[in-house]
Amino acid sequence: MLPTITTDRPAITDASTVVPNGVLVFENGFAETGSHGQQSFDVPETLVRLGLTPRAEFRFGVPDYYQNVNNGTGFGSGWGDLSLGIKQQLVAGAAGFDASLIVSLSFPTGANAVSSHGYDPQFLMPWSHSISKNWTAEGMFSLLWPTQGKTRNLTGQASFLVDRQIIGRWDAFIEYGGEFPERGGPQHLLHLGTAFKITPNQQLDFHIGFGLSSAAVDHFVGFGYSFQWQAVHHGQHNPS
Repeated sequence: MLPTITTDRPAITDASTVVPNGVLVFENGFAETGSHGQQSFDVPETLVRLGLTPRAEFRFGVPDYYQNVNNGTGFGSGWGDLSLGIKQQLVAGAAGFDASLIVSLSFPTGANAVSSHGYDPQFLMPWSHSISKNWTAEGMFSLLWPTQGKTRNLTGQASFLVDRQIIGRWDAFIEYGGEFPERGGPQHLLHLGTAFKITPNQQLDFHIGFGLSSAAVDHFVGFGYSFQWQAVHHGQHNPS
């Protein structure tokens, strides 16, 4: 029997654990973003995660389609870039603490108006600590090197959330997220969300966020559906 699904959605902070060995998870969603008079939509927000070992997973970020309503402002529409990555469990359940390292690279496969036109690496370290039976503190520290124009803009990212388990399959969180680019102002966000596991292998989620600084987006709102199944069945060894 599979353990209950655990996703990276819908928080900014990724899960501090990995997908079980041989399990395939599809995380999907839709989002609307408003930023300085510009409105955009993106779908399917699909992240495919496959458990490679009990402590590592493979990650494939499917390209999103971005539909920007006001193209005259300089933003275009089209498919974004794909990404590949690995997530490695560093700490598992030590005194209620978990931590992982995610290393990923995006490839310039997207439309001319949307792609970064560069190979962009990311390093993320999500962590979590159980405070009590129903409360969990989580966070993530990240370094990103997005291509902007013909140069890279080294960006640090930090997030912190508090999650409340409402009932066995339903939880909600409040989160702070911040980006601190080498060029450009800091982007501070307030983020709220909830997830409900309709079965142990399926999850629905909803989230909404608001910008707290002038460089941040004005708002974003989204929902998602995720599911998992045992893709690889490992044979058991029966000693003679």
